[in-house]
Amino acid sequence: MQSIRNILQIFREEFSTVIRDSGVWIFFVLLNLAYPVIYTYIYSNESVHEVPVAVVDHDFSSASRDFIRRWDASANVNVIARCNDIEEAKRLWYKKDILGILEVPKSFGSDINTGKQTNVSLFTDMGGLLNYKALLMSASSVAQLSGKEIQVKDLTYALPTTQELTASPIRIEEVKLFNPESGYASFIIPAILILVIQQSLLLGIGTLAGTARDRNKGHLLPTGYLTRFRNPFQIITGKAMAYFTVYVVMIVWVYVVVPGIFNLTRIGLKLDLFIFLLPFLLSSIFMAISFSFLSKEREAPFFIFVFTSVPLMFLSGISWPIEAIPHYWKTISHIFPSTFGIEGYTKIANMGSTLNELLPEWYSLWLLTVVYFFISAYLYYRAMRVKF
Repeated sequence: MQSIRNILQIFREEFSTVIRDSGVWIFFVLLNLAYPVIYTYIYSNESVHEVPVAVVDHDFSSASRDFIRRWDASANVNVIARCNDIEEAKRLWYKKDILGILEVPKSFGSDINTGKQTNVSLFTDMGGLLNYKALLMSASSVAQLSGKEIQVKDLTYALPTTQELTASPIRIEEVKLFNPESGYASFIIPAILILVIQQSLLLGIGTLAGTARDRNKGHLLPTGYLTRFRNPFQIITGKAMAYFTVYVVMIVWVYVVVPGIFNLTRIGLKLDLFIFLLPFLLSSIFMAISFSFLSKEREAPFFIFVFTSVPLMFLSGISWPIEAIPHYWKTISHIFPSTFGIEGYTKIANMGSTLNELLPEWYSLWLLTVVYFFISAYLYYRAMRVKF
């Protein structure tokens, strides 16, 4: 009974500390409330339309005009300028009036009429991935359609079936599983939602530890918990309960309310989702407690943890194929709960996987929970042996 009373006392003191510290409150609450909304709102427009472009037509033939007309008629393109040369189009580009340039060569029409392969040049940049994708896909679709019509034109006396087989010998039906619009939000937001929880815990708990050490001579852990509660397991459990209490509410907001507001893909069962997120949250808490020993000052977490968001995104395999990541980086990625959290959450929310299909990731998160729990206990045990 004394152990339970000690844990509850530590829980009350730590929870009170979190409430009183405005900086930690920002990380634990405001960051989790605001970041998912901001990121999801920015990427909520899954695809772009009417991208402003300029056209440089050196041919002025009926074939080039027809190609430009069809390209302009697509939902993704809006031709706002027709320039005499590429330099005139570049001036519009530099002023940001346009986001792409289509250049049709002088031989475009004659090449088609003589049965030669021709080409058009599309200039854009990678500054806006969605703009690049929209312009390229529209140009490719128009080129494929024009190519089919040219093939059919030479088969005047063939049956319609023969013409169709000649133009399209293999019928392709594109079915985009789990992301029907090929939208950026459905692709990247699940990873961001997982990282927000993990990174906010690292920053908040690291700030608490850094503040406590800042106020102690020699940057040592404060004597409060260590002198009154000599059991490191009680200290860790009480502190984790305080953080867990706050983040239970944050979990509901981040993974239920925000996806509902922006109508993100949510195929899986909520019960499976919450059961999966339980070890993710616990492992993130204990990892943050372990890593908080690196924080010697209040500001230290900003320099230690903030920059890790982008590398962790790549290491998770969501933005770069996991097969293309070197083995040693994949091994390093397995020490972070976000790696398994992103994979599992994406499968549940976007693919409708059940918990039984995510047992490897679920067990891995529980393993990380146990490992980081004992690492935290060992670090507190070492701190207790230091003479203040």
